[in-house]
Amino acid sequence: MKVSLTDREKEQLKALIDSGQPLPARYKAILFDQPHEAELIWPGKTSEVTNVVLPFQSIEQIDEPRPGTEAGTPDLFAFDQGTGRQSGGWTNKLIWGDNKLVLASLKSGPLRREIEAAGGLKLVYIDPPFDIGADFSVALDVGGESLTKAPSLIEELAYRDTWGRGTDSYLHMINERLRLICDLLSTNGSLYVQVGWSVSHYVKIVLDEILGRGRFLNQIVWKRQTAHSDTGQGAEHFGRLHDVILFYSKTDTYTLNMQYSPYDERYLETHYKGVESETGRRYELDNLTAPGGAGKGNPQYEFLGVTRYWRYKKENMESLFNKGRIVQPSPGAVPRYKRYLDEMPGVPLQDLWLDVNAINSQAIEAVGYATQKPTALLERIIRASSNEGDLVADFFCGSGTSLAVAEKLGRKWIGCDLGRFAIHTSRKRLIAMQRELKGAGKRYRSFEILNLGKYERQFFAGINPTLPEEQRRALSLQKEEHYLTLILAAYKADRVFQSPPFHGRKLGALVLVGPIDAPVTQAQVHEAVEAARKLRVSKLDILGFEFEMGLVPHAQDEARAKGVNVALRYIPKDVFDRRSIDRGQVVFYDVAYVEIQPVVKGMTVTIALKDYGVYYRQDDVEALIESMKNGGSKVTVECGQIVKIAKDKKGVVTREVLTKAWADWVDYWAVDFDFENRKEIVRITEASGSERETWTGGYIFENEWQSFRTRQDRTLELTSAAHEYQKKGRYKIAVKVIDIFGNDTTKVVEVSL
Repeated sequence: MKVSLTDREKEQLKALIDSGQPLPARYKAILFDQPHEAELIWPGKTSEVTNVVLPFQSIEQIDEPRPGTEAGTPDLFAFDQGTGRQSGGWTNKLIWGDNKLVLASLKSGPLRREIEAAGGLKLVYIDPPFDIGADFSVALDVGGESLTKAPSLIEELAYRDTWGRGTDSYLHMINERLRLICDLLSTNGSLYVQVGWSVSHYVKIVLDEILGRGRFLNQIVWKRQTAHSDTGQGAEHFGRLHDVILFYSKTDTYTLNMQYSPYDERYLETHYKGVESETGRRYELDNLTAPGGAGKGNPQYEFLGVTRYWRYKKENMESLFNKGRIVQPSPGAVPRYKRYLDEMPGVPLQDLWLDVNAINSQAIEAVGYATQKPTALLERIIRASSNEGDLVADFFCGSGTSLAVAEKLGRKWIGCDLGRFAIHTSRKRLIAMQRELKGAGKRYRSFEILNLGKYERQFFAGINPTLPEEQRRALSLQKEEHYLTLILAAYKADRVFQSPPFHGRKLGALVLVGPIDAPVTQAQVHEAVEAARKLRVSKLDILGFEFEMGLVPHAQDEARAKGVNVALRYIPKDVFDRRSIDRGQVVFYDVAYVEIQPVVKGMTVTIALKDYGVYYRQDDVEALIESMKNGGSKVTVECGQIVKIAKDKKGVVTREVLTKAWADWVDYWAVDFDFENRKEIVRITEASGSERETWTGGYIFENEWQSFRTRQDRTLELTSAAHEYQKKGRYKIAVKVIDIFGNDTTKVVEVSL
């Protein structure tokens, strides 16, 4: 067969060979005259992966669940004697963003060195979406009722629409992510991939191709639910009750700490029938004769009048007899070994896991996620394939079960999810775990919340954020019109060119679109208000990815006093998916209003949360009422209130407002008592491979005090604990408030001591 390669392909192959790198699998059929191994093929299949390296932005640091004691002990990591904060060692990482970009940036970016310094990534567990009919909504408790929070469009499009072109689109998604994960995994690392029965066979073949069939260790079957009610007489199939967990290793060196399950009652009744009257210990009498006899070289001698080939040497037998561990049931009978039940670890774990129950809605650990996995399942996996101090990761972390278990078991961790609400739920679970460990006097680590922030937005807009600043600005100007058109189309506004600095118009309001990589500032709002007044326009919509802290409500109040009504609205990440724009489903939420009051007494300050306002709308209420059957009800969001709409049997509609007070909207709030003392520095990898550090212009929110609701405890403290300052001076205090939908707002105030 004649080898047919382009000049570019020849150059790429030569470069790979010169650098000692493996050749891509796609060249096998061209370069090697040998039959293929079994391979899964689908349209568009490639072994190439995303190679972009974006800088990570640290947006929040959580050292302690509450102020008071040191965050751990000296032998776990370095800490500051004055503040008790962690000052060295590995900091756990909770990352919000597209895991494809996150994995690529971890693999080839500066954080790779931190991962290797922490011992390498020893275990990855992922539970990627695999069911086209899966429900990614979340149940929220409000006023004694349950409100269903739909997934964001970006989640829904990323997960559910993964199946949009059929199985091949799912395989494309999972193949690229698995290749990135396996590259990041330590040479002695393990990988667990949990999938449904309907796709497990596809995923196994993908993993066989990436890691090799020899690295496949187990196909674990987990019974996730009890019998279905739809599989009786006339059913079209047997009940589908299990998930599959595929267990692979990176090489032939990996961690496996055997786990054990309890003996079942029938086994105990037939084996451990004896009970000591003095101690109550249960035991069985086991055989002491050696299998194989003389052929195995076993010792033969007389013991208690019986001559046999024995398992132990005579001196060991005598020692066990003196300790009461050898029993002769009757004179002349063969002696037996007394084995206590409480000394036995249990049944070695097999690949059929029937003893771990799925989470039901009433379970204590339930957080409202339909796809939440039980703690016991993750404990088993993490204990089996990692040791204390090892680094583990979950790049589809959802509600954070794997991360909370890793923290509990003394592992370092990395977690990632695309959903804002998933990150918020994980944050609360991890703080709760820190509090639990702290209360028990056990060790725990700090963690930081990261994202790709403006760099991810630049990437989506087609701007390479690793370019030098001058080139990046030039490219930004080229891309600006495309960016503005995209945002205005999502906002359903018309583009205008004759009214600078405005970019569009919608229903009588002028529209200003903020920059892709910076917050909308007070100065920009002031300039826009003055321009609107000159144009004799009284309504102004300002759209931004971020807004300068403290902008609300003062900028709006000042504008209103000048006769201009200003609406500040967040641009959602959904705008970067063309399909969501075409469907007309992108929602721009108004920036929330927060009022806080610092109370200064000497050198101590407490913060009171005084007011909070949102302006959400979830459904077209009239269409919702029209679709409801008589006797039905629905909880929705209307004009910034959560409302229960009911239609009685006669069709009469009633509305009941469930949010009785502004605090009902608040799910979580936290305080940084010395904001702006820690600049946010990012490390950028240049195209040449060199690195540079730069200040983003922002600051890391250091979470020093927080109060939040859980499903078990709906109470919320509205006044913080007192914080004592060591020196006089002026301090900026930041307060972060997160509403029940997971959207956050930050307010900064200044105090003088």
